[in-house]
Amino acid sequence: MSEQTEFCDLHRLEAPSAWVTRWAAMAPVGCTVLDVACGGGRHARFFAGRGHLVEAVDRDAVALAGLSGIKNVVTRCADLESGPWPYAPHAGNAFGAVVVANYLHRPLFPLLLDVLAPGGVLIYETFALGNERYGRPSNADFLLRPGELLEVVRGRLRVLAYEDLFVDLPKPAMVQRICAVRAID
Repeated sequence: MSEQTEFCDLHRLEAPSAWVTRWAAMAPVGCTVLDVACGGGRHARFFAGRGHLVEAVDRDAVALAGLSGIKNVVTRCADLESGPWPYAPHAGNAFGAVVVANYLHRPLFPLLLDVLAPGGVLIYETFALGNERYGRPSNADFLLRPGELLEVVRGRLRVLAYEDLFVDLPKPAMVQRICAVRAID
């Protein structure tokens, strides 16, 4: 199994991330949520259960099939790393929340911010440098550098919370996470 595959498999967990649930209330009421690299859809299910329409995108059609028939969840099979970005902002794609967990593809950073609607929230959590001491991912290509998420949103979003720390659950790991909001014009 490749490190990237194992890295992506980590977001197939059943329970939503504590970070995501902590900040979910920041998503505007009734907004559409984009769950990026959703895997089995733990966050898509969570937000749909809160009454949001959710666009769940992943390259794994089998994982997406598990979301079939779930009220308020629309799936899209797309390779976000080698295919075209399926959410051009000029095509009316504006999301009240963008959620990313256990996934890192740096070229997506500006695209994620571009589709965030005014008043929308970015909730992002993934592995950070230092994680190589605890297992995979251990390749620096899949680990955030110190302060990297802060740099991504600098000048574009208002940071509500940011952490770069060791966690015990769901497995020992170094993670970086941010919750940031786009200003209402």
